[in-house]
Amino acid sequence: MTSKLRSTLRTVTVLACLPYLSLKVAWIAGSRVGIPDGSTLLDHRTTMAVANGITVLLDGAVILLAFLLTRPWGRRVPAWALAVPMWVATGLLTPIMTGYPAQLIVQAFDGSGGGSRPSEPFLDDWVFAVVYPGFIAQGLCLGALFVGYARERWGGVWQGRVRELPVRPQDAAQRLIAVGAALLAVLPVTTHLLWACGMDAGLNAARAAERDSTYYVMETFNALYLVAAVAGAVLLTFRRGRVLTLKVPLALLWVGSGAAACWGGWLALASLSGVDDLSRQPTPLMNLTYAGQMIVGLLVVTIGAHHAAARRTTPVPA
Repeated sequence: MTSKLRSTLRTVTVLACLPYLSLKVAWIAGSRVGIPDGSTLLDHRTTMAVANGITVLLDGAVILLAFLLTRPWGRRVPAWALAVPMWVATGLLTPIMTGYPAQLIVQAFDGSGGGSRPSEPFLDDWVFAVVYPGFIAQGLCLGALFVGYARERWGGVWQGRVRELPVRPQDAAQRLIAVGAALLAVLPVTTHLLWACGMDAGLNAARAAERDSTYYVMETFNALYLVAAVAGAVLLTFRRGRVLTLKVPLALLWVGSGAAACWGGWLALASLSGVDDLSRQPTPLMNLTYAGQMIVGLLVVTIGAHHAAARRTTPVPA
C-alpha cells in the first residue's frame, strides 16, 4: 500500500467520524437536535451524557487507530495495544456495515414501510442516514489500513494452509476451548434465530412492541456472527477444511468473535438503560443470550491470539 493511499484512507476515516462526534458533543452540551419529543433518551439525562461521553471516546479511538496504522511511530506500539482496539472496532462496526445496508434493502421491499414502529421514536430518521454511512466508511477505511499494516508487520500469521499447521502441545486445550464455545453458542444462536423468525419469547414488553423488519435483520446477523466465530475456531483447531488458506478461518474467527462479544456487550448495556421501567427491564433470557454471546466471542478470540503468538515464534512453511 502506497503512502499516498494510506494518507487518503486516514483522511476519509477522520472525516467520517465528524458527523457522529458532532452530534454526540451537541447532545452532551444539552442540544436536542435529532431527538424527537417523547424519546427515551430524554428520560435519563445523566445516563445519556455518560453514555454519549463513552461513545465519543470510542469514535475518538478510531481516529487514533487511523494514525497508528499510517504513521511510523505506529510500528513501535506493542502488538496487543493495537490488536485489541482493532478487534473491538471490528466488533462494533461490522454489525452496522452489514446490517444497515441489509435493513435498507428489506425496507425497500417492505410494503408496510419497515413493519410496526414504536409509538415514541428513539431518534429522527435523518440521524441514522447521516451517521451510519459514516460508520461504514470508517469500517472500510480502517479495515483496509489494518490489513495493509498487518500484512507488513505480521504477514506470517496467516501464510500457508490449514493442513500445514504444525502439531503443538497446546492443540488439545485449544480444541477444548473451541468445543466449549460451540456448546455455549447453542443458546444465543437459538434465541436470536427464534427472535428473527418473529417469536417474542423471552423479550421484554417494550422490545417486543418495537420490533420491525430491521429488528429481524439484526437478529439474523447476530446469529450469523456466532456461527462464523465458532466455525473459524473449529476450522483452525481441528484442522478442518485442510485445503483452505489460513486467511479463511482467521477472518471468520476475527470478525465473528469481535461482532459477537462487542455487540453482545453493547446490547447488554443498552438493555440496562431502562431498568426503572418494568416494560424495559431485561428478561432472564435476554441476559443469558447477551452474556452467552459475549463469552463465546471472548473464548474464540483467545484461540486466535494463541495462534498468532505461536506463528510469530515458529517458522512459516515455504
